[in-house]
Amino acid sequence: MSAVDGESQTISTMQQLEDLYGTEIYGPALMKEIDHVNESYRALIEAAPFFALATSGPDGLDCSPRGDPAGFVRVIDEKTIAVPDRRGNNRIDSLRNLIHDPRVALLFLIPGVGETLRINGTAVISIDPVLCESFAINGKAPRCVLVISVERVFYQCTKAIIRSRLWDPAAKVERASLPSAGKILAEISKGAMGGPDHDRTSIERTKATIY
Repeated sequence: MSAVDGESQTISTMQQLEDLYGTEIYGPALMKEIDHVNESYRALIEAAPFFALATSGPDGLDCSPRGDPAGFVRVIDEKTIAVPDRRGNNRIDSLRNLIHDPRVALLFLIPGVGETLRINGTAVISIDPVLCESFAINGKAPRCVLVISVERVFYQCTKAIIRSRLWDPAAKVERASLPSAGKILAEISKGAMGGPDHDRTSIERTKATIY
């Protein structure tokens, strides 16, 4: 029997969790959390070209990547940010979730920077034509914009980035060493889709559909 098979080897109550970690929280970890976007947090948001968006819906949780040139997340005011929903694969998992549950969590990454930024809040899906057009790139506006009401903002320290060596060039993984998108699709579909043709046309396909 492995360690995780026994009930005595798992944590299932808050008391057990607090006995394991204690209840004292590092002072700055509490101080750094605020309910609005201040000047410093705005600078981090505007420098980030990428964030992960977490949502929750009737089918469970979802976490999706969002990326664009730095500054694509617009700080409207200290309690509101706006994010364009760029063209994707049309699964729209995040948007489907938001119809049922407006809560969102965002984790921002800035290349070369150890600190990450986290925002929790609620989102609405706006199709205001003026707002959507204001996010246009290459003459193409997003179909909608997520307008997020900020409830909690705080930065995360550098430990995870340091441990992962995420920005260390020496830790870079060669893409060819891992299964390609075409190989994954072919394996799952038993050859019905994907394969070398999928990989060969991926660069042009991405260029044609990026916006």
